[in-house]
Amino acid sequence: MSARPAIDAFRRIRGLYGILDPSVVIRAGADSEEPLDRALSEALAGGCRLIQYRDKVAYPRLLLSRARRFASACRAAGALFLVNDRIDVALLSEADGCHLGQEDLPLPAARRIAPKGFLLGVSTHSVPEARRAQEDGADYIGVGAIFRTMSKGDALEPRGTKLIAEVTGAVSIPAVAISGITRVNVREVIRAGASAFAVISDLFTGTGVRERTGEFIRIWESETSPR
Repeated sequence: MSARPAIDAFRRIRGLYGILDPSVVIRAGADSEEPLDRALSEALAGGCRLIQYRDKVAYPRLLLSRARRFASACRAAGALFLVNDRIDVALLSEADGCHLGQEDLPLPAARRIAPKGFLLGVSTHSVPEARRAQEDGADYIGVGAIFRTMSKGDALEPRGTKLIAEVTGAVSIPAVAISGITRVNVREVIRAGASAFAVISDLFTGTGVRERTGEFIRIWESETSPR
């Protein structure tokens, strides 16, 4: 795979970080692909420029098929596209990067097979894990759990915005707040110092994705614009 231009993580890992998860988007009995494509299209039309595809149950062939389709849509919209967990799928779909959990392929090993310019993020749950990820060469980190969430069955006990403040004070790479973030509490996360905030349910559940996307972006802009 050829090298790609370097991505400025500080400039691109900012604001709304939409996580597209079929378990949230697809209702029982619905066509398995059309709702996903529509949800992604609406988020992009609403201004989201950072999308992660997260899928814990699809078999590899379907994962790759979806990732390729989503990567193409994001590329056309000028949005970054990341794949959760599966660096093989991320590379084969020509995604911009991969987000790794603590139990996934270690970041130094992932870096060995990733082309130049490929973003690698790591989920972290404490200051020591955040510092280790930075030392290992992470381009950005996820930080959580911040609030309680129903979209992850194995979610950790929430630590609140104090965790974001502690981590951002300890590292110099972008920190994405993760878990339970909604339009109601997102201002707290931004004010605690998060570079970006990941949203699953409050963005992609039901209709109105485009409108909710715009609302999240307006909140981000109002909190980060010079006063």
